[in-house]
Amino acid sequence: MRRAQRTGGEAVTAEKIQYGTLYLCATPIGNLEDMTPRALRMLREADLIAAEDTRHTLQLLNHFGIKGRLIRYDEHSKEKQGAYLLEQLLAGKNIALVSDAGFPGIADPGEALAKDAIAAGVRVVPVPGANAALCALIASGLPAYPFFFGGFLPKSRRNRKEQLEAWRHIPATMLLYEAPHRIEEVLKDILEAWGDRPMAAARELTKLHEEFYRGTVSGCLRWLEQQGARGEFCLVIGPGNGEQPKDEEELAPLDEVRRLLAEGMDKKSALAQVAKKRKIPKRELYNQFILEGEGISK
Repeated sequence: MRRAQRTGGEAVTAEKIQYGTLYLCATPIGNLEDMTPRALRMLREADLIAAEDTRHTLQLLNHFGIKGRLIRYDEHSKEKQGAYLLEQLLAGKNIALVSDAGFPGIADPGEALAKDAIAAGVRVVPVPGANAALCALIASGLPAYPFFFGGFLPKSRRNRKEQLEAWRHIPATMLLYEAPHRIEEVLKDILEAWGDRPMAAARELTKLHEEFYRGTVSGCLRWLEQQGARGEFCLVIGPGNGEQPKDEEELAPLDEVRRLLAEGMDKKSALAQVAKKRKIPKRELYNQFILEGEGISK
């Protein structure tokens, strides 16, 4: 509210400042026919269009004959540009936020702007449309609910393994994004951490060369060896068993090894993982395993 002004000894309250609106506009993930009439209207009517890649978005705008004032808003500029965009919203400007493809705010910096706008009392409106993860999920052949969206796994292998371990027991279909140059090493880490679960991999969704693999994690690795890794991937992976990680510490190390084997992990990987986690020499755990009569292939 503006400050009250006094006239003739009485307080007069001014009208509430009218903030602008932040529209989160979904854009096509490949096929331009998936652009919705409502999203096109929002882009035409907005005072500003905030985009991850202004060159990419300019091509989209030109295709639909839309003229607009483009502002770059990406991971590298989100602090500076985010403050500017929020200032414009508070001044009454309407802003359409778009990502390179799909929903803004999912695995991109749009999440931060939406959060700041909401905290400042600005109206935030979703304008729905295409989404890669949900497209992959409904065509995967795996249970569509419940599902867990994990986005991109960490680039560092150590951090990635820690994240996979934290998510291993989640009893929901897992949705992940991955880049083509990392897909094979990521699947190998998933196979080691989660076992050979059922999965689907989708690439080039809604585009001319859209393709699905449906099978298992190990089968997908063989498929990639034959087909090559091209395009961005959406991974849909079967659920965990719902056990809570905190219960693992109550298991004896050999019992934890047996549990990992039952989930589909190979013996060497199971022994290595438990030895590292429990800070036990791998050779010592190996010898205990042999003494228990379990045996192990080298």
